[in-house]
Amino acid sequence: MSLRRVSEICAELPEATREVSGRHGVFKVRGRTFAYYLDDHHGDGIVGVVVKAPGNEGMIAADPERFYMPAYIGHRGWVGLRLDVGPVDWTEVADLVTDSYLAVAPKRLAAQV
Repeated sequence: MSLRRVSEICAELPEATREVSGRHGVFKVRGRTFAYYLDDHHGDGIVGVVVKAPGNEGMIAADPERFYMPAYIGHRGWVGLRLDVGPVDWTEVADLVTDSYLAVAPKRLAAQV
């Protein structure tokens, strides 16, 4: 369910592509990753969407129940939003995914959003 919904959100963005690997999804624009859907990544038990988010540490500090530092890429400005805790605010997910897309997409594509 969650992978499908994240995929639908990403599919609305210009030239976004999806690669699926098992229970995970990687979303890219022109070869640059802007989001991950992770389901129990390396056995962490978390289902979440991971996006590029400058200021990720502030997000995590403000709401550690929902936001987390993703392994390997968190220190590079990525943040995870748990989709397995409480009701999911899909508007918030779409906003985070869109902001991440805008951070990595070529200017011409970003201008279409």
